[in-house]
Order: sequence, then C-alpha cells, then structure tokens
Amino acid sequence: MRFSPREFVSLAPLTTLGVGGAARFFVDASEEASVLEALSWARQRGLSTRVLGGGSNIVAGDEGFEGLVLRLGLRGRRFTPTGGDVLLEAQAGEAWDELVAETVTRGAQGLECLSGIPGLVGATPIQNVGAYGQEVAETIVRVRALDRETLQTRELDAAACRFAYRDSWFKSEVPDRFVVLAVTFRLRAGAAAAVRYAELEQRLRADGVAPEDAPLARVRATVLALRRAKSMLLDPSDENGRSCGSFFVNPVVPLERADAVARLASEAKMPRFPQPDGRVKLAAGWLIERAGFTKGTRRGKVGLSSKHALAIVAHEGATARAVLDFASEIQTAVQARFGVELVLEPVVWGAQSGRAAAGSETAGSAPPATLP
Repeated sequence: MRFSPREFVSLAPLTTLGVGGAARFFVDASEEASVLEALSWARQRGLSTRVLGGGSNIVAGDEGFEGLVLRLGLRGRRFTPTGGDVLLEAQAGEAWDELVAETVTRGAQGLECLSGIPGLVGATPIQNVGAYGQEVAETIVRVRALDRETLQTRELDAAACRFAYRDSWFKSEVPDRFVVLAVTFRLRAGAAAAVRYAELEQRLRADGVAPEDAPLARVRATVLALRRAKSMLLDPSDENGRSCGSFFVNPVVPLERADAVARLASEAKMPRFPQPDGRVKLAAGWLIERAGFTKGTRRGKVGLSSKHALAIVAHEGATARAVLDFASEIQTAVQARFGVELVLEPVVWGAQSGRAAAGSETAGSAPPATLP
C-alpha cells in the first residue's frame, strides 16, 4: 500500500473559507499510482470520495464528510517549444499562480490575466477558470483524467471537455466522476498580452501603458493590483481573507431579461456584456448590491467582503450553515428584485441549505451522461 489514510482530519484549515467538519478518512497522493490505489481502497469499502486541491472553491459542511478525501499533490511542469507556440504540461497538484508567474517570465502568452487566482492546476478545467477577459478554455489542449467508475486513465481534448462560461463537461455533466491528473496548455511564444477587459484596460491606460503594447509582466502586475484592491488575493492579514473569492457566477440571461433588469434598476448604465450567442452576461456583484446587500453587510459571523459584493466572508466563529444561509438569502433577494437566479460558484460538500445548495456537487449526484 502506497498510503496510509488518516482519520477524522479537519477540513476547515484546508479550505480558504475556513469552515467545515472532519473527513472520516484522508490521504495525500503525490503520484498517479497513489491516486488509483486510494480510489480502489475507497471502492472496496463502499466509501464516497472527494478530491481536494487548494481548497479555494469549496464549502465543506459542518457535519464533515463520511468518506475519503483525497488531496492531490502531483507535481511537475514541462515547457515544450513547438513552432511559434509553447506546449505546457502541468500536473494537477501544481500551484496555479506559481505556474502563471513562470509562463509570464518565459514570455509565453495565454494565462497572464489569470494571475492571482488561488488553487491548483487540476481545478482549472473543471471550473473553466477565468478572469479579466481570459479563461483556460482558450489555451487548454488536453486533459489527462482518471475515471472513477472504470479506474482507467483517459486523455480528453478541448472539444471533449465542452467548455462553457465557468463550466465544463466535468462539472455539469459528469460531476465527481473524474480526477484530473494533468493539463496541457498551448501558449504563444513572444505574443502580446491579451487585454480585453475594460477595467484592466482602463488601469493600464491610467498608468500610461498602451494595452496593446503592455508587456506580460506589466499585465500580471496590474491584475494582481486589481485583485488586491478587491481582497481577491490570499492574504492572512486581510479582514476579508476567509472567502472563496467570487461566491456566485455572473448570470448569462436573454437580451429581454437584461433589458428588464435595467428598467427595474432604473440605471441606464447597468454593466452588461453581450455574448456571442446573443445573450447578455450581467455582473452578479452589481445585482447583489441593488438587491439591498452593500459591501460589508453582516449576518452574525458571515457577511459580504467590505471591498467586493461578490465575495462572502466567513469571520471567526462562522459555520458552513451560516455561510449557505446567507448565500440563500442573497439568491432569494436577487430573484425577487430582478427575476435572475444566481448560481453558486464554489462546490458544496455535504451541507445543504435551501436554494444555496441547489445544483451543488454532492456524492452520487452524477446524472447519466454519454462519454465524449
């Protein structure tokens, strides 16, 4: 046996939100063989499993998890020049922001606007991580993943991953079925930074930098500054530090609904972002504030960040139940005010609380699906 599971390991200190009970069994896996052996061990005992990375996108229930939590520690990255591109293969346990920093140092364009996002590489294709005008779907070539049902390893290309806004085949069609082991990205060697986000462009111009000529390092530094100003960087000294970052996904709605929201808000300059399919992406934080939840709003030990209405903060003494109840209150208010449903961005482990938990990934919830 390559591992020895620990018992009753507290999940709270392993997540950025800092709430949750204990895992009945817990194991660290630093190689693919350990992942396979751990899953086989759990299957033989009829145990459900959860995969833990950086813990930045998880709300762990107060009652804990009666199964095996597998923390990925697979490390390694390889840069391979190919023509004018660079193929980057990164193992799932690599720290995401460290990887982004190295791509910038190497002059490999494609991930620079995703600087400062906490977590590990393995989570990025599942969530189709994105920020400041970029998302990983633009650069992912393939994903190596272990199928928990067959215990076989598969290589899936980008098309098979069925990426969508903050979504993927892994997340919405076969949740909890695959463990991502490695991700390969195609980056552009020596290419200009991709500056497509208005806030980022405005900050660069204000600093005297033409967005179209901005060096990758300058774009990374600017993104980090913007995130820091919103308490969206991991910082133990930040009063807003215990959060999952964005707690709700920016909703994408039909054009007619977006127009109705603008009329209800009586604000002609409502932030709106037209999508290729004719729909409109709205700013969830803007909706939350117009529904009556200003930055810094508190409900006991939980509340909104004092700098960003999209982040829920767990203050000292908070519970997962309190976090989800507050999230549910926000969802209900936004629905009542604007007719728009907010969907959680983090994954909920175990805890259930009304609307907030709807659609969360829980054990055994995977619907029937056709493998691509």
